[in-house]
Amino acid sequence: MANPIALITGVTGQDGAYLAKFLLEQGYQVHGMVRRSSTESFERIADVRDQLHLHQADLLDQLSLVRLIDETQPNEVYNLAAQSFVPTSFEQPLLTGEFTGLGVTRMLEAIRQVGGNGIRFYQASSSEMFGSVREEPQTEATPFWPRSPYGVAKTYGHWITVNYRESYGIFACSGILFNHESPLRGKEFVTRKIALAAARIKHGLQDELQLGNLDAQRDWGFAGDYVKAMWLMLQQDEPDDYVVATGRKHSVREFAELAFDRVGLDWTKHVVVDAELYRPADVHTLCGDAGKAQRVLGWRPQVSFPELVALMVDADLARCQGAQP
Repeated sequence: MANPIALITGVTGQDGAYLAKFLLEQGYQVHGMVRRSSTESFERIADVRDQLHLHQADLLDQLSLVRLIDETQPNEVYNLAAQSFVPTSFEQPLLTGEFTGLGVTRMLEAIRQVGGNGIRFYQASSSEMFGSVREEPQTEATPFWPRSPYGVAKTYGHWITVNYRESYGIFACSGILFNHESPLRGKEFVTRKIALAAARIKHGLQDELQLGNLDAQRDWGFAGDYVKAMWLMLQQDEPDDYVVATGRKHSVREFAELAFDRVGLDWTKHVVVDAELYRPADVHTLCGDAGKAQRVLGWRPQVSFPELVALMVDADLARCQGAQP
């Protein structure tokens, strides 16, 4: 039997990089979709780039997606591409809706047009869909109440995936992933911002770190663990949706305390709260119940919260080694 073929949108992002490496280890032929850009940004996949097949296409361009599906003939499609930074979604709500919401429809429609019943589809849903949470912990049955344009767009993407599954028989799954981090996380995200600042302050490269809501609580896991759950969803007999989470929540304050402890510093002497970094409508707490993923998929997180923080800080300490102030 020929190696299975996987197509990953957002392959240059944190999750795309971890997923590409995981699928290569499973013997897949891995194709990645990248947007045309004047500057290439392939740092996260640099160590496996020669093993990947990269293609230019765009979630805003329906025809490019149809051509991409037709050309690659994938067995599995993982739709990870999105405008994924929540604060930016308040600044660019229409663009966020186009990429993060309607982009899902374009991809599903491309699959349907090319011959969708033979293609298994994964949609990257988000815990941000729960927003102003109705219950805790959140399960697959918890009602959505998104609190940002990003959360609203992800909610649309989630339900259009369900709709194509029910309307056209496409094997389409959504992973409702809670916050998942790694040393590959973008510098704009609060976890990486904290880890990098702790490393830079330790090396004398900066003096303080400005943060917003220190009391916001999230269910944080390791991205490398979470991509395995994506794959497991597409190996089941029937398509379904799953919460992927650790079941434990921690505050931004706790993350900062652990990060600065890792470098031997007192976080309270370096962190400054900036009211302008608060969101217009904040999500105060998120905590997922991954019981269904554990029962059906046999999935469990492997990296603990303290281990995750240490992993990120250590990576940034290494990056800062020898840097100039």
